Amino acid sequence: MQQLFKTFIITVMAFALLLTGVPLSGASAASGIKDLVIDLNVPQVTREVNGNKIQLNALHVYEDGHFMLASENLTWKSSNKNVAAVKEGAVTLSGHNGKTFISVSDGRFTDRIAIQFKGNQGEILVEKEKGSRYDLIGDAIKQMTMEEKVGQMLMPDFRTWKGQNVTEMNAEIAALVKKYHLGGVILFRENTVTAAQTTKLVSAYQDAAEKAGLLISIDQEGGIVTRLQFGTDFPGNMALGASRSEALAEKVGKAIGEELNAVGINMNFGPVLDVNNNPDNPVIGVRSFGEDPELVAKLGNAYIKGLHETGTASTAKHFPGHGDTATDSHLGLPEVPHDIDRLKKVELYPFQQAMDAGIDAVMSAHVTFPKIDSTKAISKKDGTEIAIPGTLSHKVLTGLMREEMGFKGVIVTDAMNMQAIADHFGPVDAAVRAVKAGTDIVLMPVGLESVANGLYDAVNSGDISEERLDQSVERILTLKLNRGIVKAEVGKSLDGKIANAEKVTRSAEHLQVEKEAAAKSITLVKNNGVLPLKGAADDKIVVVGSSASVITAEVKKHHQNVTVIDTAAPLSAANLEIAKSAKYIIVGTNTSTVSGRLPSANLMKLANQVIEQTDASVIGVGIRNPYDIMAYPNADAYLTQYGTKDVSFEAAVNTIFGVNKPTAKLPVTIYNQDGSVLYGFDHGLGY
Repeated sequence: MQQLFKTFIITVMAFALLLTGVPLSGASAASGIKDLVIDLNVPQVTREVNGNKIQLNALHVYEDGHFMLASENLTWKSSNKNVAAVKEGAVTLSGHNGKTFISVSDGRFTDRIAIQFKGNQGEILVEKEKGSRYDLIGDAIKQMTMEEKVGQMLMPDFRTWKGQNVTEMNAEIAALVKKYHLGGVILFRENTVTAAQTTKLVSAYQDAAEKAGLLISIDQEGGIVTRLQFGTDFPGNMALGASRSEALAEKVGKAIGEELNAVGINMNFGPVLDVNNNPDNPVIGVRSFGEDPELVAKLGNAYIKGLHETGTASTAKHFPGHGDTATDSHLGLPEVPHDIDRLKKVELYPFQQAMDAGIDAVMSAHVTFPKIDSTKAISKKDGTEIAIPGTLSHKVLTGLMREEMGFKGVIVTDAMNMQAIADHFGPVDAAVRAVKAGTDIVLMPVGLESVANGLYDAVNSGDISEERLDQSVERILTLKLNRGIVKAEVGKSLDGKIANAEKVTRSAEHLQVEKEAAAKSITLVKNNGVLPLKGAADDKIVVVGSSASVITAEVKKHHQNVTVIDTAAPLSAANLEIAKSAKYIIVGTNTSTVSGRLPSANLMKLANQVIEQTDASVIGVGIRNPYDIMAYPNADAYLTQYGTKDVSFEAAVNTIFGVNKPTAKLPVTIYNQDGSVLYGFDHGLGY
């Protein structure tokens, strides 16, 4: 049955219905409701089929153009239950060939949509109704003020307020949501302490919104960028890249989406689709699936599919590619020097694949691409001439992404408080430039009031046309309808939402996915007959270096004769004597910078000290970046785990002792210090 629905086509086959939309007994003028519409009948709306199910929502349309989720007194019907049944808008196809009309009524208005199943072709055809009544988005935009349109395009953070972390709504923030007609907000770790607290906060944000539902976004990538304090700590993208498993990437994406959805967060700023082909990259690194565009694209699309199965909006970042940089755009303005032919083969390839697969949004990079746009600007920081970064480039966002690559979804900037933007352009000028370049959402504007007023002024002066705003608002409202982000006339009970959130987050099922991802990611890079470790009871193991106490706790689950030397510096004479008494030494190394993995760095001096000055077999564990062995290539064995979460330490030590059989392959190339290849892409050993 599942197989039948893997392929589906949504087509528009319009036809007229005389009675559809006519009030059954006269609409109440007092209510302001003028119609009831099935959301999938709106021309811009698309909907994925999950298995054999399609979710439909009934929308009440109001005289002032806004629409809300109709929540009560609805009657859903299927004209042919042999083809599909419907309950509260959830359509379940039976697998029988044929066509059915799904209708909904509130006792005053009615609407319907046709669904046809062709089993022999594995197709589901959705035949939309046609007519001006379905131009919900156009009507809403016509009746919005200019300030309301700008508000939809602003997504600030309220990480702290008056020096305190924002963990619950306050009157001042609620007032700002209303005053600036905000279209969304982004949450951070400071805002998400427990499932119950986060659910309350998110619910309060939605209550504060006036008409349209809010995009509640977060960077829940997995791995080193994990914002939910209470969520499951899934290994990150490079760990998934090492596993080579699309099925696993989809499971992780789905589990992340389920946890976000449970607390009311409806948009994830993930996955990272940067191709990390520069080992010196200080900001992407293990956030990338790897250095191969095909691998990044396949696992990225699988992760996206998992997110979409939960109704969570997805965002590909950082367009056109932040992987081949050696500067952190949080701190400076990086450059990618490649021409368009190279970019299409490498950096742009995963983004194009994600766009073709229906990604909801794309986040732009604060990176310069001089071969695409050589436009210069004068830096407000020091008066020097600098290149325009992708986020502010019309050639990158409109010319390349929209016109050449055909992206129809939402473009969101990377955080506008990052120094690559804030230092050189100033908050207001940067926001105006970004909108003119083609962005739809200005993320984390520096100074909400000044940026909003600056955009109002730009529209009033004609620097930004209102038509330009309309284009962005149409895309934003389309995203909200596609993902069911619509205010409900009668919301679900807060207690019910909290109970569900506490049930879903860190569920047994999700913890099992977390363990599986960690186990399948551990890559055995080198092994001179040392592993799996089968030490006798009196064989001494010494653990040194990064996270030595964490590694030791895991080692003690397998072997009791363990001594820990918790230091990242070369060993003192006394500690060296302890190390010399060991049969095995496990060295943990954790680096994120080029300088950190130089042989001259203290941690690397420590690794080489125990290799050179003891007779023990030395096992290196690259905790974060796989490149650490570049600095101590003479270790007897080396494995890498791509992340700092407890589950990854457990999986790495299980691999050392042979409980976990390593199957992963390197998703990147590891080089020698002279630039020659030490271990190639796709290298990986087993037992």
